[in-house]
Amino acid sequence: MFEKRYIISYFIFISLLVITSSIKNETRLIEKKISILKEKVLSKEKNVNETELDFYYLTSPAEIEKRLNQLGFKYYQPIEHSKIFFDIQIFDKIQSKSSKLKK
Repeated sequence: MFEKRYIISYFIFISLLVITSSIKNETRLIEKKISILKEKVLSKEKNVNETELDFYYLTSPAEIEKRLNQLGFKYYQPIEHSKIFFDIQIFDKIQSKSSKLKK
């Protein structure tokens, strides 16, 4: 009887020790994956911020005018008013009217 209690206690202790160890290892692996994903997200956010900065710089009116002066106005062709759509429904109507045949 006395030995039976010790054996059961010992078995429970060992099983809980093994379960705790496995859970701890799984948690550590998940934390590593999370840290790797966080690094990737930070890298992507940095790229997005740099791209936005480039966009704002390149689309500023002063920069556009400077580039037009460098290229010359003979290479500059403004967009026709017929290609500017103020509503997506108008664009859809024109797209549905155009032919979709492949050449």
